[in-house]
Amino acid sequence: MSYSREKSQPIFDRALNVLVKGVSSNFRYLGDNETPVIAKGKGARVWDADGNEFIDYRLGWGPINLGHADDRVNSAVAEAIRNGTTFAATTPLEVETAELVKKLVPGMEKLRFTNTGTEATMHALRTARGYTNKEKFIKFEGQYHGAHDYVLFSTASSPISSMGSRRSPIPIQAGSGIPDKIRDYVYCLPFNDFDAVEKCVKDHHGEIATIMVEPCLGNIAGIEPKDGFLAHLRKLCEEYNIVLIFDEVKTGFRLSNGGARETYGVIPHISTYAKSLGNGFPVAAFGGSAEVMDVLGGGSVTHAGTFGANAVSMAAAKAVLTILDESPVLENLAERGMRLKDGLDKVLKNAGLAHQMSGHPNLQGFLLTEKPVQEVRDLVHHDGDMYETIMSNMYERGVWMEDDAREPWFICEAHTDEIIDETLNKFEDAVKSAIDR
Repeated sequence: MSYSREKSQPIFDRALNVLVKGVSSNFRYLGDNETPVIAKGKGARVWDADGNEFIDYRLGWGPINLGHADDRVNSAVAEAIRNGTTFAATTPLEVETAELVKKLVPGMEKLRFTNTGTEATMHALRTARGYTNKEKFIKFEGQYHGAHDYVLFSTASSPISSMGSRRSPIPIQAGSGIPDKIRDYVYCLPFNDFDAVEKCVKDHHGEIATIMVEPCLGNIAGIEPKDGFLAHLRKLCEEYNIVLIFDEVKTGFRLSNGGARETYGVIPHISTYAKSLGNGFPVAAFGGSAEVMDVLGGGSVTHAGTFGANAVSMAAAKAVLTILDESPVLENLAERGMRLKDGLDKVLKNAGLAHQMSGHPNLQGFLLTEKPVQEVRDLVHHDGDMYETIMSNMYERGVWMEDDAREPWFICEAHTDEIIDETLNKFEDAVKSAIDR
């Protein structure tokens, strides 16, 4: 099926005249004549400017955990903005929202609000440095921690062939404009490699302020940690005066109410949140141990932001957290996620395609490979061309998922059993068409 672009293309042509590449994020650009223009979303579906309808498994790359344009969240925001939005002062709504975060997240003692995941990880990294009086940090290959310079090394889009030996990894800078000497502050290591991280910590602990980790690989099909890996990181941090940061921008308020802390049973010193915290509204937070967080303050470690804890973001976050607290949204979502995951697995098996299902049911994916994939370097075994063909076939059938397996499938409360069954029927047709091509 070929979708009409009669209305979308003129809009995007205008965009090309005023926005760089016609977009406000590099990853949204798919080509001058291919980039979608989305007009609206509701529940688990989106519509482009021509009225073409799609079941959405991108969900804005993860923020939507309740559904697009959720009436409960929108109503809370509409009510809040009648009283003003930004005051450069603490508000009751801010305190109430923080109390809900503390209630839901195990080990959460104190936090600060900000606006984006990038800001949250940036401030968390600075806080860890201020607490330990050390400057370098460990990150894991294939993990994405936002768009600030310190963390843009060896991300999911970095060429695997340039990462060097597993025994001596090379930090790969993600594009131009990043000062070369910043690489001196980061050690990039393979995820799920107990020995590599232990050796790095033992050799360099005197200069390592923090280990920053996505508990599961949010940009590599949701690959989960090996049993004991996160606990191993926590043990090393305790032993060598290192702050453990969980980047929960994707996992927070999506895997479970308490995020990865609850799901995997490990409590870091700091966690960062964004995305699902606001169901599409821009809001973020970072927090954890009071001892670590209390280094923030005048004359100590800087954290500031004009729009932090504004009324729009706080109203959205409070509404989301209240819904999660009062009803088993994420538990039910995991059940439907397993329905989807099992169904995808069955279709792929019946088609004779070697594959690996991956990720938590609420943040899942699959890789077309005969060999186990446990970290980004293993992606060399994945058949990316076949995956892209299947996803293109899905798009033609009205189901929108990234055509790159590194980006997980996201589901939300609005993905009903009926929608999942419709997806699986179309997936079966898409796979068959890809094999027969």
